[in-house]
Amino acid sequence: MFEEEKDNKIYNLIITQGIDSENEYATFTERLYSKPDFLWKESLARNYAPFGESFFGKVDIIVLLSGLYNDNKELFDTLIQKADEFDIPLLLVRPYGMEIVPEELEEKVKSVVGWNANCIVDDIKGIINGDYDFEDDF
Repeated sequence: MFEEEKDNKIYNLIITQGIDSENEYATFTERLYSKPDFLWKESLARNYAPFGESFFGKVDIIVLLSGLYNDNKELFDTLIQKADEFDIPLLLVRPYGMEIVPEELEEKVKSVVGWNANCIVDDIKGIINGDYDFEDDF
């Protein structure tokens, strides 16, 4: 049997946080931790606005948890602006248990994904490594 090539890359993520009444951040990170073959770390800040190239130049992808959008629009706007400024791809995660995502976010992202750990990891790797085109996923 063939062994899959092990991916030793450590992916540097920013994952939206903030007011989170449904605990989506914890649920999302649990999904990532459930994939022991996916190595990742998170770049965190209370306020991303003052940071420039030295911070954002190390970030591989920004994950937007769309269930947090309504209560954290300023954070989302800042991260979307920084993603555009520093050419960082955006991944949008549907609100937990729902299919609908805010249209204004969907227009700005590379892909929209649900809560399946395999799909999340595949989309992150695919976006960063340019393995496939997500245009047909919407």
